[in-house]
Amino acid sequence: LEQLGASVTSLGRSEKFISVDTEAIRPEDVILAKQWSQQHNFDCIISTDGDGDRPLISDENGNWLRGDVAGMLCAQYLNIGSVVTPVSSNSVVEKSNYFKNVIRTKIGSPYVIEAMQKEASGADRTVAGYEANGGFLQQTSISMNHSVLSPLPTRDAVIVPIAIMLFAQQQKLTISQLLTTLPQRYTFSDRIKNFPIESSSKLINNMISNDAETNLQTIKSLFNGIGDPITFDNTDGVRITFSTDDVVHIRPSGNAPELRCYTESETTEKAEKLNQHCIEILNKWRLADNKLEVE
Repeated sequence: LEQLGASVTSLGRSEKFISVDTEAIRPEDVILAKQWSQQHNFDCIISTDGDGDRPLISDENGNWLRGDVAGMLCAQYLNIGSVVTPVSSNSVVEKSNYFKNVIRTKIGSPYVIEAMQKEASGADRTVAGYEANGGFLQQTSISMNHSVLSPLPTRDAVIVPIAIMLFAQQQKLTISQLLTTLPQRYTFSDRIKNFPIESSSKLINNMISNDAETNLQTIKSLFNGIGDPITFDNTDGVRITFSTDDVVHIRPSGNAPELRCYTESETTEKAEKLNQHCIEILNKWRLADNKLEVE
């Protein structure tokens, strides 16, 4: 970063491995970033997860960007034609209309890489992908500023913050101002622990095993009070879009007996409140299902 012309202050360094979940930032790190921004007047704060393939970047106020929003800004700056991202990513990627093609996959970088390879073989355009954890993957060469950026189809934590800083500089905006140019969509995620895989499978199968109209009625009955479901996607679990434009996505964890719940709405507060409501509904379903099995 210094070689690129940035003034860099090193903070919070450690010689020991520190586990960092870029999709579930610790409350103390949320507070710390805001304190550092106030103390040092930074344009942004940059970090990564423990092994350095998933980035964290904040705005000038110390507010951490969600990984799927950061990835989309990176793709926009690089003028990517086709974007590949998991089904759990923020729908701002479609609503922005910045890209010629958006391809959704199951959650996991192998699925993103497979879809990028397929897209690159049949499309005369640049192809890249990103995940909700902030990891960015580049399938094709990118030509810009009289240079060529070679493909790197594995998670890269460096390109995202550099691209966002250059994008903000290009537009003569702060990073927070750059975010306001996007459709305002916010996401929140949580999980229910000790939710057996068998129960998760039963719950999801109940919502997708019939014809579309019946499935929507089943979904409406389960999520009563949230709104009228208008579409659902079962690429990975069930992702439901309601008439309010709110989104609820539930799926079993791939490596633990947990049920994950992702929500999206027009404000951070609404996305979090919607998630809490869904967690309550899903916990009630689990209790009722367990009672039926015992009887």
